[in-house]
Amino acid sequence: MRLVVGMSGASGAIYGVRLLEILREVPEVETHLIMSHAARQTVKIETDWAPRQVEEMADFSHRFGDIAAVPASGSFPLDAMVVLPCSVKTMASIAFSLSDNLMVRAADVTLKERRPLVLAPRETPLHLGHLRTMVQLAEMGAIIAPVMPAYYYRPKSIDDIVNQFVNRICDLLHIRLSTDLFERWTGSPPPPGP
Repeated sequence: MRLVVGMSGASGAIYGVRLLEILREVPEVETHLIMSHAARQTVKIETDWAPRQVEEMADFSHRFGDIAAVPASGSFPLDAMVVLPCSVKTMASIAFSLSDNLMVRAADVTLKERRPLVLAPRETPLHLGHLRTMVQLAEMGAIIAPVMPAYYYRPKSIDDIVNQFVNRICDLLHIRLSTDLFERWTGSPPPPGP
């Protein structure tokens, strides 16, 4: 599988970093990373990683402004794309096909080629413009997966929360991990004894 991983400047850079860390251990997945300029800043602010270290986690890293890179063409066989995290600016640019950078162009190609595109916005609260943009993207075929933690498995750390969401992103992309990163829901626990 060839997967484009986009990281835009929204808060939550650790989600994109963790996805790349996990996918390094999945030999069947070839990753193509595109980081926006704002994402590079956010990585430095929010994590202990340097942008160069994040780029080295990917099989291939492409410059944000290089609209001639391979993910910009529908003739290059890619299987899916995820933008994690996805800023509202990037989301709006994709919705209106404003392909002035490689990330938005690659997302536009993903949609036009009818390949899976997962967008993970990390913003709250949302105003009507954000919501209408999400509806438009869903109508175009994108999967909108806002960064929202689950609590049924009783996470004990930020890592637990990040791992659960990243595992769910892998599920959406039909990437099977050898070991789940969280405890899946198996039904309601039995009621307490008499």
